[in-house]
Amino acid sequence: MKASSTPVVKDLVLVGGGHSQIKVLKSFGMKPVAGVRVTLICKDVMTPYSGMLPGLIAGHYSFEETHIDLGRLARFAGARFYNDAAVGLDLADRKVRCRGRPPVTYDLLSVNIGSTPVTASVPGAGENVVPVKPLDRFVSHWEKLRERVLTSGRPTRIGVVGGGAGGVEILLAIQHRLRQLLAAEGKDGLVPECHLLTDTDDILPTHNPRVRSRF
Repeated sequence: MKASSTPVVKDLVLVGGGHSQIKVLKSFGMKPVAGVRVTLICKDVMTPYSGMLPGLIAGHYSFEETHIDLGRLARFAGARFYNDAAVGLDLADRKVRCRGRPPVTYDLLSVNIGSTPVTASVPGAGENVVPVKPLDRFVSHWEKLRERVLTSGRPTRIGVVGGGAGGVEILLAIQHRLRQLLAAEGKDGLVPECHLLTDTDDILPTHNPRVRSRF
């Protein structure tokens, strides 16, 4: 963290390593604000950039190319970085409660921890479906699925729920990578059967008619 002789008059605390926090840290690194102390609290050191997830799955990018090193970014911003999970807020005393360290006092607080789909309302989803978010869990599951397909002696069936751009891109990335890996091992006959499931009459509903028709 960069040392400063200016007294701290405001504590800005960032909880989570989402995109908005990354932009704030980058901005403070490029143009520090005198008197403002920035603290980042996040349980992860490497945070994924969601826009590059399909490229990671497809094998176009490495893990390092698709993840941001929060410790390094915090040092660039002159911010304190606490690698811990925030477990609660004390709104009266303006403090963030952490799992493994004392509470962190704030004047301004930003929470950007990402989303987690609720699967409990869909029967069977909790036991059988792997949500794309949180991304770190999805990447871990994808690596296990990849190994299972490569070592299986029979074709696998893979389904992706959602006919928007994200669902289509994820499914195509999975299909591309598995075809590539199976071909390299002489297992072209074991290419998975891929399915896209959606409750709409068409896929890519926000795209123009020509793109929808092509896909």
